[in-house]
Amino acid sequence: MLRLFAAAGVGLILAFGWASLRIWDTGNRDDRHSADAIVVLGAAQYDGRPSPVFRARLDHAVDLFEAGVAPYLVVTGGKAQGDRTTEAAAARAFAIARGVPSAAILVEDRGRTTLESLLSVAKLLRDQHLGSAVYVSDRTHMLRVLRIARDSGITAYGSPTATSPTDATLLSRADATVHELGALALYFVSGETP
Repeated sequence: MLRLFAAAGVGLILAFGWASLRIWDTGNRDDRHSADAIVVLGAAQYDGRPSPVFRARLDHAVDLFEAGVAPYLVVTGGKAQGDRTTEAAAARAFAIARGVPSAAILVEDRGRTTLESLLSVAKLLRDQHLGSAVYVSDRTHMLRVLRIARDSGITAYGSPTATSPTDATLLSRADATVHELGALALYFVSGETP
């Protein structure tokens, strides 16, 4: 019995080690391609002002748009309890202030989790007859984002931001990696994710 528990423990450590390597490897690859759209994942906003994490994502997504990677920018994120506006509305205003034409911005403003947002984005893209997208988020978030997007039938490429506060220190990146390990495990086991 002791050997069985030891083998299970070693297997679990190896599985989490492999998943951690995949998270870091995917997050370190900028796989931008010409696509139908650029999708930027939402994050906290404060009364219409993007948080530092969200701003890093938005800056990167707008840079991709300006470089001609895609003709549409999709902003995502709903409203948390007590908020007066949505993450998507804050992102849209930010992008317009940076010079993105309002007609080029598509909005997903109902999702409160990564899964909800990505499923809504997939429907939005299909409704617009768009089949491919470059996804922008933090490095540690990219593996889960791309997996869900591909599972939703979208041809997905990742272009993570390198300026997020989640990358500011090794400790903050390790903390974000632990969060992603849990979120990925939950997605694979139950189909749900935060």
